[in-house]
Amino acid sequence: MVKEYDVYMQACPTRLVLDRLADKWAVLILARLDESPMRFNRLKREIEGVSQKALSQVLKKLERDGLVRREVFATVPVTVEYSITPLGRTLSTTATALARWAEENVEAVLAAQQQYDRSA
Repeated sequence: MVKEYDVYMQACPTRLVLDRLADKWAVLILARLDESPMRFNRLKREIEGVSQKALSQVLKKLERDGLVRREVFATVPVTVEYSITPLGRTLSTTATALARWAEENVEAVLAAQQQYDRSA
């Protein structure tokens, strides 16, 4: 039996997925990991402004959701690498497109905000 989901219904579990995608850090992490696996500190360097705590929390949530894989290597010190899973890859195209849309349209959005603020 196939369950039918309706994202517009309050109790629909798909809203949990949308909630994850509404997080700017999740979008940026997925887009970066789509390029190549990365260690924590590299991700932190490449995503300017993300705190260590926020990065750690979002990575754990993405791992729990099956979108990111955390692999520990037995080195001294221990090395941890994050990579995108096959499920995460199905989403990374959308995440990357969303990030690109923001880059391409930020000026129009800022102009609209200024116009709105002047008329309000």
